[in-house]
Amino acid sequence: MIESQTLTVTEMKCGGCESNIKGKLSAMSGVISVAASAKNNEIRIEYNNELIDIDTIKATIIEAGFGV
Repeated sequence: MIESQTLTVTEMKCGGCESNIKGKLSAMSGVISVAASAKNNEIRIEYNNELIDIDTIKATIIEAGFGV
């Protein structure tokens, strides 16, 4: 089933940070789309919860050096 969530992400300060996190998440199986905003400290993610869960997504964000 397709789900969408908006996550608050800390330490995202610039366009490079946005690109970094979008690239890491977009490469994951089950992730459909990612929109990141450093200005709002938010990531909007759409994913198939039968292929990936939100905890795995959050862990990837943390491994990339950001808080969630």
